Amino acid sequence: MAISQAMCTSFKVELLSGGHNFNTTNVARTVNTQDVFKIALFTSSATLGASTTAYSTSNEVPDGGNYSAGGNTLTVSQVPTSTTTTAWLDFDDTTWSSATITANGALIYNSTNSDTAVAVLAFGGDKTSTNGDFTIQFPAADSTSAIIRIA
Repeated sequence: MAISQAMCTSFKVELLSGGHNFNTTNVARTVNTQDVFKIALFTSSATLGASTTAYSTSNEVPDGGNYSAGGNTLTVSQVPTSTTTTAWLDFDDTTWSSATITANGALIYNSTNSDTAVAVLAFGGDKTSTNGDFTIQFPAADSTSAIIRIA
């Protein structure tokens, strides 16, 4: 079992079908409200990667120590934007405070759209907090670093 960092293939298809709204304006939908995106943490027993299609509780970090199944709700910090040939968006960092967590990776998913998978984050090994902050720090919001980029 392994966690492999990837933008989920199903997410790419859903983007072309108008299945995700990262902004409050979306001409593909009659209701212009931003979808709710979440991030859940997973143990080293999880199998996540490009073929992941939806959030599941299988091998998710157990409830407790300020972590609840489903993870944290993300805030879009940079609505979709572009320069030259690359479009991107980004999220604010998220923290589980005073938490005791051991996680090997994470899944960003769209809880508005049937918990469909967006991206898998691989931590490169177990990351642990013991009654402290467990923070996911997203990269800079620009065309070369943002967590979600399409070139």
